[in-house]
Amino acid sequence: MIKMILRRLALGAITVCIVSGIIFAGVEILPGDACTAFLERNAQGVALANCRSELGLDRSATERYLEWAGNALVGDLGISAGSSRSIAEMVGDRLNNSLLLALGALILGVPTAIFLGCLTGLRRDRPIDLVFSTSAIFAMTIPEFVSATIMILIFSIWLGWVPGIVLTPAQAPSIEFFPEVILPMVVLALVMTAHILRLVRSSVIEVMAGDYVQMATLKGVPYWQIVFRHALPNALLPAINVVALTIAWLLGGVVVIEVVFNYPGLGRMMIDAISDRDLPIVQAIALIVATVYVGVNLFADVLSLILNPRLRTMYARKS
Repeated sequence: MIKMILRRLALGAITVCIVSGIIFAGVEILPGDACTAFLERNAQGVALANCRSELGLDRSATERYLEWAGNALVGDLGISAGSSRSIAEMVGDRLNNSLLLALGALILGVPTAIFLGCLTGLRRDRPIDLVFSTSAIFAMTIPEFVSATIMILIFSIWLGWVPGIVLTPAQAPSIEFFPEVILPMVVLALVMTAHILRLVRSSVIEVMAGDYVQMATLKGVPYWQIVFRHALPNALLPAINVVALTIAWLLGGVVVIEVVFNYPGLGRMMIDAISDRDLPIVQAIALIVATVYVGVNLFADVLSLILNPRLRTMYARKS
């Protein structure tokens, strides 16, 4: 198992290196640069040359990539082209805000999705299954900006229960984002719950139809003992990877939600950086999201291996 974990760590590190090169190359081929964006009409002659020299844009792409990647390894993400501030400091507050939003959505969504997924799987084709399964499919098909707009209309404008937009500055303590952050959390949890619910339901149905469950039933083992001691632990294993993917999506794929609610997270910061042509910030956020994505999935793979005896046996035979 140790060899497998080390192999996965090595593959994860290689993946991050490859992704960092893709990120740098993708930003590099974009037309223009930070200097042309900030100088606008004055982006010519000596002014443009001085700006590019100051930002190091006059060097080769390979040299700039190696320097950027090496600095990123020690936590130095560079300097913002617009504000001349350390990107690590700027990203710190936004990352905390995105983590707050993601953590709240996970606390709301994951337990609810697992409970409803198990319930609908055990009550297959019954009214409760039809209601929640249909609702989940409906929630999965609605774009996030549509569901967010509907939530704002109902709970903020019509009922006035919670604020519909976040006005708290990015540097504020986490506690000050309540109750403004409640509605974005609920919208994210709604989308996440629908995906996990459907997977858990299918997994529960498949496990409950397994031979060992049928054999335990014939031997007179109580139904709820079969469910909680034998069926559900096996049925919930596939949900680990889905939850891991969901965490990565929450940190990097909630740009629409953050824009709709004016939430000062990483997604909103990236949109602003793209608008301002602040490419160092774009590179830094993309690298952070990619690293989190790889790390979370690596953790999910290792956890699945630890919890699943069949996978342990399979890897032991291969070794």
